[in-house]
Amino acid sequence: MSENEHSRVDRSTLVARLKSEPLWDLAVIGGGATGLGVAVDAALRGLKVVLLEADDFAKGSSSRATKLLHGGVRYLAMGQLSLVREALHERAVILGNAPSISRPLSFVMPAYRWWEPFALGLGLRFYERLAGRHSLGATRRLSRKQLLAALPQVKGEGLKGGVRYWDAQFDDAQLAIALARSASRLGALTLNHFRVDSFIQQGGRVTGLRGTDTETGAPCEVQARCIVNAAGVWVDDLRQQAAGPAGTPPRLKVSQGSHVVIDRDFWPSDEALLLPRTRDGRVLFAVPWLGKVILGTTEQPLEDRPTEPRPMTEEIDFILSEVGRYLVRPPTRADIRSAWAGLRPLVQPSAAAGGTARISREHAVWTDPSGLVCVAGGKWTTYRAMARDVLAHCIAEDRIPPGRDWRVERSTEHLPLERDDNLLRTGIPGADRLIAEGLSEQRVRFAVRHEFARKVEDVLARRSRLLFLDARAARAVAPAVADLLHAEGILQTGLEDFMALSEGYLP
Repeated sequence: MSENEHSRVDRSTLVARLKSEPLWDLAVIGGGATGLGVAVDAALRGLKVVLLEADDFAKGSSSRATKLLHGGVRYLAMGQLSLVREALHERAVILGNAPSISRPLSFVMPAYRWWEPFALGLGLRFYERLAGRHSLGATRRLSRKQLLAALPQVKGEGLKGGVRYWDAQFDDAQLAIALARSASRLGALTLNHFRVDSFIQQGGRVTGLRGTDTETGAPCEVQARCIVNAAGVWVDDLRQQAAGPAGTPPRLKVSQGSHVVIDRDFWPSDEALLLPRTRDGRVLFAVPWLGKVILGTTEQPLEDRPTEPRPMTEEIDFILSEVGRYLVRPPTRADIRSAWAGLRPLVQPSAAAGGTARISREHAVWTDPSGLVCVAGGKWTTYRAMARDVLAHCIAEDRIPPGRDWRVERSTEHLPLERDDNLLRTGIPGADRLIAEGLSEQRVRFAVRHEFARKVEDVLARRSRLLFLDARAARAVAPAVADLLHAEGILQTGLEDFMALSEGYLP
């Protein structure tokens, strides 16, 4: 069998395998960063792993980040040095394992008080030292003249200078797809568009789950020795299902972060801009990404958990207003190409009070009385460490099959997450036929054949990022994408759903 045929996704084969396996070692619910990381780590150890995602991989928070791989500069002020040091190490791991999806990125922080260049420089040099041999570049204090020469788009009035430091950025959805493909390559069964409806229990402990293939409506039961709840902001929902009438106290608080995308004309630099002090005391970014600029993000506590969150009017106004304080040419609503929001699952301490901005971004792993293993919190940069902690937790509780020495860990630290896509695309037609800038017919067919894409949204939101970059352009090409999906044998392309959903990305 050729490499091309070996890696081709056949959904009917995946569903048949799901139904034929009597008992899985590990069932993971949730196809975001954490769940996919767990599936990769577990498959590498030789476990029989199935991962089920109700919608598409990275549909939730994991495709809606600010696209930054970082140690967390602001966590230094909170004294969370171990969290920062771990994240800086994991940043280097992702850069090494997925070099075409991630890259180093310099950030400039302007200062408008005489003492800020010195204070900021001191803190950021410490940040650089924490990275050690994984440092991406030297931190430099910039004079007013140097900063304006490098970034003439920044307002000069009152400017005292600034600081340049280094972090990294990535394509979050593409990294998720790379993880899904890697897990599959290692033997895991990764299945999107498969909803978990309820749990099977024996003696008050979960032993399996009941789910539905949302493409066909066909039900299926899955038995597993251990079930991991990695559902992101919906972790508490699954916990309640497993707990039954007795219920269980919530563990998460949810916040919404919104982003606005504008043209590079407003920020033509290859460096990112970190705005050091918004009116509510947070930071804001202007980040060049895939030919556009991302502005954000906000932090709004949220009570509900919509599958398709939308930026609030006040959030968009806040972003534009704050960025306008620093740029010579302030953007307006008319300049917005796309606006989108993501939800963050934050593990609250037992006596949490106040807003979500002060809750730690550290993750937590625990087992509920129902026997459901849960993981929540954290961030994209530390997805691999979260996965490792989940597996360590399962081992400590003897949830791993007996008779094997799972403590001899095969590490994911040096596991390449990409394949030779150019080789795999050989023989797929349409390379010379563009649907939109950067999106060819071949790319759409490749997404279906090798990247688990099943819907128009899957292609335009996460296999390409057109919806997140230019919502109008995505809506314009959606019918052509639907035609290609139909030609690839997908009958339910979700075109009408996409057209309705994409309205929420318009300014």
